[in-house]
Amino acid sequence: MIKPHGSDELNPLYVYDSQKRAALLKEAESLPSLLLNSAAAANAVMLGGGYFNPLTGYMNLADSLSVAENMRTSDGLFFPVPIVNMTDETGIVAGNRIALRDPNVEGNPVLAIMNVAAVESVSDEQINFMAEKIFRTLDENHPGVATFSSLGRTMLSGPIDVLSFSYFQADFPDTFRTAVEIRNEIAEHGWNKVVAFQTRNPMHRAHEELCRMALEQLDAYGILIHMLLG
Repeated sequence: MIKPHGSDELNPLYVYDSQKRAALLKEAESLPSLLLNSAAAANAVMLGGGYFNPLTGYMNLADSLSVAENMRTSDGLFFPVPIVNMTDETGIVAGNRIALRDPNVEGNPVLAIMNVAAVESVSDEQINFMAEKIFRTLDENHPGVATFSSLGRTMLSGPIDVLSFSYFQADFPDTFRTAVEIRNEIAEHGWNKVVAFQTRNPMHRAHEELCRMALEQLDAYGILIHMLLG
């Protein structure tokens, strides 16, 4: 199996150790908290599952602008889109630890704890620059542009410890897999070469045939189907 992107070992940010997770949840009770928007919460879940390897947390402004323009962070790591935590909340100070709360679960439980490395103001021009680079349009009717432009004008960056996978495990117990679980299942099957197919639509016959053709032509052991349904 090939190495994870950007590192020798997969770096999921979810805290699997139960004692450490319990201690962090206890600490979160005394920390200032931030109710995340859905985009930042989704990023935390993805960071927790190891999908955004090798990131250790949310990107700062320099990395976000660089990724938007060149698909590389300031230090040269390939990454397709900025992974950000944007807000309009005030009073958050660089150097503090804060509890990040889940907007998508009743009661807004703690989703992660963040070490705030930087708090940076983002101008409208910078928001538009990133949006146009990412979505290739500034049309406000584009849902990606509309969402990105409404996340806030303060960027919080820094490493996080993820304490929950939000509602995904509960709502999708049969299909939700972290990157760790996916790689483990591939290893358990003894597969050395795998065809991966990602789709935002339910699979239809043409998709199935494409996967079969790739499986045969590449002499692969199996197929990983990653569905993003919304």
